[in-house]
Amino acid sequence: METAMKQYLDIFLQQMGYAVIPSNLPEFTIYFRPENNLINVIHVITDREGLDLSNEQFEHVKNTIYKLFEGKGFSNIHILSLIISENLEKVRHIAGADTFCWMIEPNTRRIIIYENQTIDFYGIKNNLEEWLMKDNAFVNQQLFEYKQKNITTDSVNVVEQKKYPYVTIVITALNILVFLICTFTGELLYNKGALDVIHVFQNKEYYRVLTCMFLHADVHHLFSNMVMFYFLGEIVEMNMGHIKYGILYFLSGIGGGCLSMGYSIYSHTLTSTVGASGAIFGVVGALLWLAMMHRGQLKNITIGKVLFLIIYSMYSGFTGTNIDNAAHIGGLITGFLATIVMGSRKNEG
Repeated sequence: METAMKQYLDIFLQQMGYAVIPSNLPEFTIYFRPENNLINVIHVITDREGLDLSNEQFEHVKNTIYKLFEGKGFSNIHILSLIISENLEKVRHIAGADTFCWMIEPNTRRIIIYENQTIDFYGIKNNLEEWLMKDNAFVNQQLFEYKQKNITTDSVNVVEQKKYPYVTIVITALNILVFLICTFTGELLYNKGALDVIHVFQNKEYYRVLTCMFLHADVHHLFSNMVMFYFLGEIVEMNMGHIKYGILYFLSGIGGGCLSMGYSIYSHTLTSTVGASGAIFGVVGALLWLAMMHRGQLKNITIGKVLFLIIYSMYSGFTGTNIDNAAHIGGLITGFLATIVMGSRKNEG
């Protein structure tokens, strides 16, 4: 009876636009449907004799599903569990305090919702109740047609398609390319693109706020910046989306450059600066906000790790020489605030 109900749900959910993720465990099936700014996931559990699922295991499975979609670049993830079972007490034990878990009784075809659980899930409840009330002949005909047509959906590609951090790759490549050009042109690009107050304000060469972000003093400076940028940038870009991430990067670089010039004027140290550190610290600031918004952990990045990175980097900057700490601080603050304003959910591919 539970298996037949599982087939009925499979037809219903795919007709509702949900794609299915194949699983090696027949008792667990995951369906998903991307919306404008979120992704809805329905996790179907088929109870059977011998299935001994504890509340802790149930929560672990649900958290694993959350991380699956989070790892594919989604951040606004809503999950509803449907447990097909005839054992009310067993389902109560499995669900525990989870507010997004319904029971479907296969004999009576009823949806059982406890008093502490959500009464609807994006309008699916009424449609599901109507579907469950249809007679067997109708549902069996739908099942036959479904198998004959071998229904598939392109939306499964949303999960299976490999995601690439295009902006991070392009920016990293540009920094390396510019450095290689500098090795052949000597001081030419540094003279034309380095950031300093006199050229920016007296000569009105405002473009230097951007060009300085692609210049590096030496190989060590380039290598340390790009390694940190690539691995952290990939995480941020996959969560924000390419366009927002690109805007974040350049805003952070500009913010870092502006604070650097402001401090230069205040301290009367009119030196030229180069490097992408301000923009990279903006990525760190974005990562801090994203970790805060993802229950304190984003993939393997926790708030504690990000704070340690910030403190260690700042300490190294203030104890080192020839380091533009003002640009670091300016980029960090700009990136953090820009991420709050723009949000983390990507709206483009």
